[in-house]
Amino acid sequence: MLVKWMRCTVVDRRGFERGQRKWAGLLGEPGFRAQGGGWSRSRPGVAHLFGFWESRAFYDSFMARSHDRLAAAQNGTYKDAQVRLFEYRFDVKVGFQPGFADADLLRVAHCKVRRERIEHYTLMQEKVWNPAMAGSPGMLRGVFAQARSEDEFLVLSMWDSAAEHGKYRTERIERLALRAQLGADVTAVTGDVIDLEPAWTV
Repeated sequence: MLVKWMRCTVVDRRGFERGQRKWAGLLGEPGFRAQGGGWSRSRPGVAHLFGFWESRAFYDSFMARSHDRLAAAQNGTYKDAQVRLFEYRFDVKVGFQPGFADADLLRVAHCKVRRERIEHYTLMQEKVWNPAMAGSPGMLRGVFAQARSEDEFLVLSMWDSAAEHGKYRTERIERLALRAQLGADVTAVTGDVIDLEPAWTV
C-alpha cells in the first residue's frame, strides 16, 4: 500500500475547502483506498492530507490521467506544497484500515534516519513504540511507512480524541525515546497534530 502525505500553507481558506470537495472524484479511481486530513493544531493555515493507494502503479496511473483535473479547483488557494510518498511497512496496532470516519485527531511523525541505523530504528518501532501506542486508550490505529529513499519514515496514528492523545504524549514520550535510543537513530524528527476535517474524507 502506498501512503501519500501532502502538507501546504493555505492562503484562501474558503476556496481551498470548496476545492477539497472536488476530491470526491477519487472514488472511481482504480486502486484508490481513502483520503482524509485536516488543519494543523500548532501552525495556523497549514493543512495536511493523507491518501492511500493499493500500489505505486495505481497511483502513477491516476497522476498521469486524472490528478490535474481534480486539483485544478484548488489552484491558487495554497502555497509551499510538499508531497511525499511512502510504502506501507507494518501496522501500528493491529488491523490497519485506511479510514478516517471514527477518528477525531491525527498525529504524524516524519523521521530522517541514519542509514546504518535503519534496521535498529525499524526494530525499535516494532518493539518499543508500537506496543506503547497500541496500549494507549484512544489510539485507534496507525501505519508505519518508508520512503523510496529508504532513510525517511512516516508514522501516522489516528486517535478518537485530543484528550487521549495528550495523555499519551505527556506521560510517555521522553521515556520511550530514551529506551528506543531515538537520538542515535535519527538526524531529524518533525511532526504535527491535526484536527480532522470530516468534510475532507473521501
